Amino acid sequence: MKRAKSFSFLIVLLCFFINAAAQEYKAEKAEIERLLNQTVADFNDAKYDKALESSKQALINSFAINDASYIAQSYNTIGVIYNECSDDKKAIGFYEKALFYAKKTNKDKLYNWIYDNLGSVYYYNQIDVSKGISYYKKALVYAEKVKDSTGILNTKMNISSAYFAINKFEEGNDYLKDIKDDVLKNGDDEMIMRLNSLLGIYNTNHDRKAEAEALYATARKIAERNGYQSYLVNIYENLVRHYKYYNEPQRAQQYKAKLDSLSKILYSQEKLDNIQKAAVQIELDEYKIQLERVEQANDSHQKSLKESKLIVILFIVILIILLLFLLTLYKSIKLREQANAELKKANEELVVAKEKAEEASQLKSQFVSTITHELRTPLYGVIGITNIILDEHKELGNSPHLKSLKFSAKYLLALVNDILQINKIEEKRIVLENLIFNLTDEITLVKNSVEYIADKNNDKLILEIDTAIPEFLIGDKLRLSQIIMNLVSNALKFTKNGEVTISADLKYVEDKMHFIEFKIKDTGIGIAKEHQAKVFDKFVQIERKEEDYQGTGLGLSIVSRLVELFNSEIHLESEENVGTTFTFVIGFEYDEEKSREIINNIEVDLSTTSLYNILVVEDNKINQVVTKKIIQNSNMSCTIVDDGYAALVALEREAFDLILMDINMPLINGFETTRRIREKGIKIPVIALTAFDKDEVAEEAISAGMNDIMVKPFEPSKLFQVISNQIKQNENAG
Repeated sequence: MKRAKSFSFLIVLLCFFINAAAQEYKAEKAEIERLLNQTVADFNDAKYDKALESSKQALINSFAINDASYIAQSYNTIGVIYNECSDDKKAIGFYEKALFYAKKTNKDKLYNWIYDNLGSVYYYNQIDVSKGISYYKKALVYAEKVKDSTGILNTKMNISSAYFAINKFEEGNDYLKDIKDDVLKNGDDEMIMRLNSLLGIYNTNHDRKAEAEALYATARKIAERNGYQSYLVNIYENLVRHYKYYNEPQRAQQYKAKLDSLSKILYSQEKLDNIQKAAVQIELDEYKIQLERVEQANDSHQKSLKESKLIVILFIVILIILLLFLLTLYKSIKLREQANAELKKANEELVVAKEKAEEASQLKSQFVSTITHELRTPLYGVIGITNIILDEHKELGNSPHLKSLKFSAKYLLALVNDILQINKIEEKRIVLENLIFNLTDEITLVKNSVEYIADKNNDKLILEIDTAIPEFLIGDKLRLSQIIMNLVSNALKFTKNGEVTISADLKYVEDKMHFIEFKIKDTGIGIAKEHQAKVFDKFVQIERKEEDYQGTGLGLSIVSRLVELFNSEIHLESEENVGTTFTFVIGFEYDEEKSREIINNIEVDLSTTSLYNILVVEDNKINQVVTKKIIQNSNMSCTIVDDGYAALVALEREAFDLILMDINMPLINGFETTRRIREKGIKIPVIALTAFDKDEVAEEAISAGMNDIMVKPFEPSKLFQVISNQIKQNENAG
């Protein structure tokens, strides 16, 4: 039923707008129309990859003539294709982009279809039925505005169906009563069939058995007469639920058999759904097995829970000691630098003092590198084991002890990263990158990342982005995200029951450079005037009388130095008990040609569930357990060896798709092991797993023949993405 709905939408949409095309750029628009028509044909034949390619080319051509209407149509068709392939997140993203460009055209018909599609994504995929209803209602407003009688009737039936899905039968019936007479008098067979089916659901749930069965029978006859196979599946599902509701198992089983038989015939033709349904069923079966094991082992889990509480407490104490030790050592290094500076004042010791300062700087870098490596290695185990416990013991999901353990580990990891970051800045080892990015997407990503803090403090996060800012800019999006993330996190930390506003306004334009003013404004406790001058210093925390705000005092110091890398400066305005505003201006390049390239590189992602065989070379036993669990949870198999020599032997005995290689190992390290693998002519991808900073090992890793580097600890989804990309690149190269 979903596919028929999407295809119907494409046909109507294209017919409407193709007829309305203007004469300007006649040849270009004719080509766009041809591509969109080709999209419909390929979509109807279930050739989704070809349909996506055609709609992508239509999008590129639409941008070339700067036609907002065609751009919106192209984004909309891409969204329909991704929705058909069950990638609802990407579908929603493309629908929202279609909506953005539709607003530039102010065509109510286009609004109607986009909002209707958004409603279907949220309702049919069970993401948020209430949100789907709100989108349907928006679609209804525009359908009524353009007096589209067919659109009004279909949208009202969609709203009714969605209300029934959340057991709000009276609300749904109100919409059916409005259109019942009109549908029976003027509707086609499909509308009349849908109306009878929905009325059957309503009567079933209001104990009117005979009336419901008569309505289902009418709907069934229409579906059989017209060959509405997808709708017939839906009717059988309703009949199964109907007879179960009235406790007639034999009749329910009778229609269940018909449902199964028809589904087998119908959905065997859906080649993409076969793969997805099989994968989902496997996951469900595994989940059921895990639940059964959890229930059977409940007594032993209770005992282990008591033991784990003690472990958590001991580990928190160790983390606190390590934190204090790390801060003490870092401060001692800074005192040593001050001592070296004093020695420089004496001319006769100038050369000696300079050498000592260089040596101290090198020792500091080695210390920071070593301490981050030594802390990241156990943190990988801690975070990984915590995730394993939560995965295998669902009943511990709300355990305050495990939450404390995970928070403490992530807090220590953030501190390690902050120290490494500020050390890089001080040694001028950070070089800004030039990448194409969408400013709205980056700021929205930051907003989503800190949403949990806002919820915790009952704060409202507000985004205000100037529409005059180009869609695609060129600059270092990672450093910009770090600046905004630190400022917003800081604002939320000191704001409760208030608001935090993130705004971006186009200040002025010089040639291709667009200078954007960013403001992070909160309604929090504010900063006293006597403390404002020192908030950007390292390790500075303003004393608070009423509450204890955690932190190391590095966040704003990092922000100030990153802003300076953009040749800018940050300004602070604050008043106690009123709020604080941080302001800075950064220039980004805008190049229309490069912006079109990003559209041309939209990935056709029809992912598969291939089972990869991974060789893990790791000497740390805890890390072996964590890495193995991550790989197995990603539907892959793995073999684990303890050192490089064992890896070489394993490669001779078995074929692998990829190697995960630790760098620090006894006997023979990861670099030398990789060199020997390449000398044997083995070309399978090798990914380095290391607790060192990526910049420190990148050069030697590349020279040894490694393909990529993952810094521990990492997100499992990121590892799976890197593995998939490397294996696909290797297959394409072969």
